[in-house]
Formats: sequence, structure tokens, C-alpha cells
Amino acid sequence: MKIVNIIAWILLIIGGLNWFLVGAFSWNLVGAIFGAVDIMGRIIYILVGLSAIWLLIAPMAENGRISLWNR
Repeated sequence: MKIVNIIAWILLIIGGLNWFLVGAFSWNLVGAIFGAVDIMGRIIYILVGLSAIWLLIAPMAENGRISLWNR
């Protein structure tokens, strides 16, 4: 699961940087690379969102159980 966490962090950083660029300069990096309406851009956005969800849930999961306090 370590590799999944690394990939999730990388995607989340890319997504965060993209949102910074959109907010600060009104420039969409993902849209510039993959096209504004292209399916690849949409897939990237979905993967970034799933990465955020994964990084919220993964620290709580231990031994197949959900633990909020990591005891």
C-alpha cells in the first residue's frame, strides 16, 4: 500500500498546484496539457479526487478495521 500512498500524494500535489494556478493566474495546467474538453483531463481530475479520498481514509484503516484514533 505504500506505493499507492506515494502515487496518491503525487496526484494530490499536482491537483493542488493546478488549483493554485487557476486561482492566482486563471490558468489551468491540466487543461493546457490535455485540452479543455479532452477525456484525459477528466480522468486526471477523477484520479486527483480519488487520491484525496484515499489519503483521508487510508490513515484510519488498520488491520481491516476503521480506527479514528490509531490505537
